[in-house]
Amino acid sequence: MPLKSVIVIGAGPAGLTAAYKLVKAGVKPIVLEKGMHVGGIARTEVYSGYRMDVGGHRFFTKVPEVKTMWHEVLGDDFLTRSRLSRIYYDGKFILYPLRFRDALSKLGLARSIAILLSYFQSKLFPYRQENNFEEWVSNRFGRCLYRIFFKTYTEKVWGIPCTQLSALWAAQRIQGLSLPGAMWNAIFGQRGAKHIKSLIEQFNYPRLGPGMLWDRTRRIIESSGGEVHMETAVDKVLHKSGKAVGVAARHNGIEKTVEADAVISTMPVGELIAKLDPPAPNDVRTAAAQLVHRDFLTVGLSVNQADLFPDNWIYIHAPEVKVGRIQNFKNWSPEMVPDANKTFLGLEYFCFEGDGLWRMSDADLIRLGTRELDQIGLARAADVEDGVVVRQPKAYPVYSGNYAACLERIRGFLDAFANLQTVGRNGLHRYNNQDHSMLTAMLAVKNLLGEQHDVWSVNVEDSYHEVITSP
Repeated sequence: MPLKSVIVIGAGPAGLTAAYKLVKAGVKPIVLEKGMHVGGIARTEVYSGYRMDVGGHRFFTKVPEVKTMWHEVLGDDFLTRSRLSRIYYDGKFILYPLRFRDALSKLGLARSIAILLSYFQSKLFPYRQENNFEEWVSNRFGRCLYRIFFKTYTEKVWGIPCTQLSALWAAQRIQGLSLPGAMWNAIFGQRGAKHIKSLIEQFNYPRLGPGMLWDRTRRIIESSGGEVHMETAVDKVLHKSGKAVGVAARHNGIEKTVEADAVISTMPVGELIAKLDPPAPNDVRTAAAQLVHRDFLTVGLSVNQADLFPDNWIYIHAPEVKVGRIQNFKNWSPEMVPDANKTFLGLEYFCFEGDGLWRMSDADLIRLGTRELDQIGLARAADVEDGVVVRQPKAYPVYSGNYAACLERIRGFLDAFANLQTVGRNGLHRYNNQDHSMLTAMLAVKNLLGEQHDVWSVNVEDSYHEVITSP
């Protein structure tokens, strides 16, 4: 029976990529998005003419099909940008990727020697079993460098001690980097970094932020006969005899049933399991309930200064402030800021939905961001003119506890549904970048059209995320 229509749950990168590929294959997608904007965590928020990239997105990939789609949709609006980022540590701003003279002068000779001695100690006396993030990083960089450049920031991001974070997360996100590799790059520059993705010096970026890509993708989908319904929440995913048959969705308080030949879901996989009708087995629902997400919020501040600092973003490795990362949107693209005499910054605070930071009023968060920006020394509080707060729930799947066993049980159950595909960061509970999320969606569409691909295997190999081959 030919595939005629597919329900796509979620209008983030994975969902819209799936819909884009479906219309190209002559299949009608029905995209259901509970939010007001397309793009998910890769959307662009607009406040008083200022544009805010929710998360900060470098467009860089080694997946040809993803790159082709980016250029197809954006054309000449896809800019090439130079990367500049630094780490704020101990009151100093240290270039990242490391530069030998810069790092030596700011860390100091004594601390630099201590880092080297610690590294050699880790080679002589490593953790024999790498059970968590701390042990994985310490074995590759030494305990001293781990404490300086990994511990504080990582615990800000995840909200748990590094000893409770899986070593698999470190293997996925920073594989290919080591202290010798970092030192090689620090001494010899980009020539020594051409194989390491996290050290790339250039990337692409949409002229008006990542939301520009997804707004255009939506228009292409709709002009090709697909549907995109905003502010439409999926309450139930209906299935019968081992097949997904549709969903019960709610818009403006009115629920209706939408039927289709297949379903592609980008919602958190734990939520998908909870919304299956009839219900999943008890052990599957128990496993799904144990999956945890980390949330974050961005405090956007407009500053009455034309040029504050040249970085795209700065990592804040300082326990005395709560902010974890600061984006300078003008340095991603000048058109993100409507007034060349102003600067618009995004201060990212990592939290759990419902905790103290999440529940703070917008006014209090703007005051907090203004105060910490001044404390770090990036801008004077007196120059901050206005602010806005954007909250992002379920931004990061957490690799803690027995999440791997829970996912294995969930996957074992979902694999029985031939026409129900789960894709994207939350759909797979994997901390994928945008390009990997898009790739999972492309493979899911191919599966529905008769091919066989293991969507869950994307970005599983340790080397896949960070290591690239030179042209």
